[in-house]
Amino acid sequence: MSPREIPASVTELARVGLFGSLPGETLRTLADRMRRDEVAPGSAIVREGESGDRFYLLLSGLAGVSQSELGGRSLLRAGEFFGEVALAMNVPRTATVTAITPCVVASCDGATFDELVRPLFADDLP
Repeated sequence: MSPREIPASVTELARVGLFGSLPGETLRTLADRMRRDEVAPGSAIVREGESGDRFYLLLSGLAGVSQSELGGRSLLRAGEFFGEVALAMNVPRTATVTAITPCVVASCDGATFDELVRPLFADDLP
């Protein structure tokens, strides 16, 4: 089985603060629906301006966040997430996220985001 076909594990997701309030069954469902990808250093995971159709969680590695007008903005570490703005607001990607080291990311589609993840942002996202 290739890494792409291996779903994220419940253990990996349970370590992420965002998912700390999810009941076990919901966490299992989310883990089953999240796709795992390995990303080589220097590869863009998402690009500013592109359509946003997935929510991402960085499982391992370091990734840089940049915006065309502002340059480098921040560094993402394991356990941090990105892609929620484009999905929640139905806008193009607001930044580019590039792997700095070898990274493993888990991602889910918009329907899974809306059902299982978006409620976790109830006070933060429109």
